[in-house]
Amino acid sequence: MQQIAIGIDLGGTQVRAALVDEKGSLIARREELTDADGGPDRILSQIRALSDELLAAVNPAGVAGIGVSAPGPIDTVSGIATSIPTLSGFVDFPLRAELQQRFPFPVSLEHDGIAAAIGEWTFGAGRGVENLIYVTVSTGIGGGVIADGRVLRGRKGMAAHIGHMSVVPDGELCPCGNRGCFEAYGSGTAFTRRARARAAECSETTLGRSGDDIHSRDVFAAARAGDALANALIDEEAEILGRGFTSLIHIFSPDMLVMGGGLSNEFDRLQPGIQAYIAQRAMPGFKDVRIVRAALGQNSGLIGAAALVFLAESVRPDAPSLVAGLR
Repeated sequence: MQQIAIGIDLGGTQVRAALVDEKGSLIARREELTDADGGPDRILSQIRALSDELLAAVNPAGVAGIGVSAPGPIDTVSGIATSIPTLSGFVDFPLRAELQQRFPFPVSLEHDGIAAAIGEWTFGAGRGVENLIYVTVSTGIGGGVIADGRVLRGRKGMAAHIGHMSVVPDGELCPCGNRGCFEAYGSGTAFTRRARARAAECSETTLGRSGDDIHSRDVFAAARAGDALANALIDEEAEILGRGFTSLIHIFSPDMLVMGGGLSNEFDRLQPGIQAYIAQRAMPGFKDVRIVRAALGQNSGLIGAAALVFLAESVRPDAPSLVAGLR
């Protein structure tokens, strides 16, 4: 019987669920807006309802388990959400135990950045490599690391909160409460904030002239139309990302760095500037590290969550075929 897994990607905006097979293919998918203020019971009910919709069309006997990707900080060793700022009520909440009570399948829990790294490593752009950094650049900046062919989880499973390394001493306030974090400068939110501030000071740009709020997509559209400010903003964003990526490359020495998240939709415009910064500023042995776009797009975390199930299954003595299927 074909083995399938349920992947759940719990975010502050959407809850997404999918059935995924051992090859990483999406069989079916459901999603709805997260009731972020509804509290844990409400959100767990959303996860269960979406899963039930998916299971209605398959034989439950073929489901190997459920993998859940969630924003952090999460102690994935104990299964406790220590504090999820985007979701009300998730402070010292026993997330894995509560999920397990609601499902008859084994439940795996992972931080969303690490889950996305696993997705790209097992089924996406990083398949077959031993060392990989995944960086999501969206509302915030997060990521995960594969080192020497192993998932790097660290103490409490909370490794690779890469958006919160300091890049500017006492700089901009970050949502984490610290100042000068990579996220505070390189995220899509920070990019949009700079664009709005600079457009208000510039009389020669088309940005914001309609009276509507400026979003990142507007900056890239204006740049394609030849707007000088928009192009300058994008070049600046590429340099900021290049600076952060160079630090990560020096620390982890990856075969490649995979960029995902909302801003990766404009990867072709950003990548030359990012790669140029690395070529200029990285130490000689690191200049050739490639920056690539996430092959799974916005499904990296969703498929990575399902891959947790297959990775857990693959360590069983009676399941050697799953190891071959994954790597």
